[in-house]
Amino acid sequence: MFTSFSTALSALNATSTAIDVVGNNLANLNTPGFKTSEVCFRDLVTQSLGAGLGETQVGFGVGQPLTVREFTQGALQTTSGVLDGAIQGDGFFVVQDSAGNQLYTRAGSFQVDKSGNLLTDTGEAVQGWTTVDSSTGEIDTNGPVGDIVVPVGSLNPPTATSTFTVDLNLNASAAADSTSSFSTPITVYDSLGTSHVLTIDFQKTGENQWSYQVTIPGDEVSGGTSGTPSDISGASGTLTFDASGQLTDPAAGSPIGFSVSGLTDGAADLSLAWNPYTVAGAARITQFSQQSAQSASSQNGSAPGQLDSVGLADGGRIVAKYSNGDQVVVGQVAIASVRNPESLIAVGNNEFQCSAITAAPVIGAPGTGGRGDVVGGSIEASTVDMAQEFTNLIQYQRDYEANAHVVTTADQLSQDTINLIH
Repeated sequence: MFTSFSTALSALNATSTAIDVVGNNLANLNTPGFKTSEVCFRDLVTQSLGAGLGETQVGFGVGQPLTVREFTQGALQTTSGVLDGAIQGDGFFVVQDSAGNQLYTRAGSFQVDKSGNLLTDTGEAVQGWTTVDSSTGEIDTNGPVGDIVVPVGSLNPPTATSTFTVDLNLNASAAADSTSSFSTPITVYDSLGTSHVLTIDFQKTGENQWSYQVTIPGDEVSGGTSGTPSDISGASGTLTFDASGQLTDPAAGSPIGFSVSGLTDGAADLSLAWNPYTVAGAARITQFSQQSAQSASSQNGSAPGQLDSVGLADGGRIVAKYSNGDQVVVGQVAIASVRNPESLIAVGNNEFQCSAITAAPVIGAPGTGGRGDVVGGSIEASTVDMAQEFTNLIQYQRDYEANAHVVTTADQLSQDTINLIH
């Protein structure tokens, strides 16, 4: 009978621990990336009474309960943070604390310090890759991970224009004289980032034939006259159309190439290729009985740009956005895959470390090797189910009350036993 005291006490202790776990779950209801813990109860060794044949077995109570963290997928919540990211699927963000310890987290609320280091909101360094593969121009994810350092206040160098396109229609009903003249501008950039507005002049010279000449403002090239367009050498010729208004000469795959030399700003000579066809071989220039007009244009150069912002894009790419419209991938966040994540030990700040029984984490790029993908501009919500936790709380409360009654009953029985000698 007297073992009932210790049996009931073990149940009270175990239930208290379970209530603590529920309280911790509910306290982290709004913690990003938090994973709810489940309580697992276990009985203690039983005592066999009688001849030792196990006919009468009395347990010694309940042992200290175990907690198992459930790494289920949390809901993804859209945020306004440009550096927020959520993992959709398995895996963890890899971070490093000030002592050099490698930790793992599902909370993707990141920030950049004054030196450009990508950090968690509690100051740990986010791990990944920033080295660019010279052969592909993309981030090399084959090397070891390290701190991600993004540009801070940097200037994106200019890109000189090398190709341009113009989509337009030339009026087939126009007379073959000066009244058919039509001009369209195209802006290009030199090696210093200076913009130059080239003008393409068209004039009908005969049936289904148009001449063209590309000019540049005279004050932008040596030997030119301010206020007077200067013809660019080698940038003139004839366009020929068939009876259906389709361009036939130059033929598809034969871009019109020319150079602009002697730029007065000291930039290198421009070497340009004007392609009058799309990649699929369709003509960008047509001749129909409609007013001559340009519908679109493009070129691959850019002016220098000041860094505007740095953000985390889908796939875990760190993208720098510049004032000239360029977007450059400057880093890649790493994801660690852990085969038995429930063995990880929580160390606070939404982070985990490996225990003695944790399988070795395998680090790689998001979306590879069974790792989850990263969704930019989102945060993974806590997996705590309030309704379930309240249900558990009611159950544990009843368990505690029941075992408390066992203590009072055993106490009364012991008191009755003592009173037998009086």
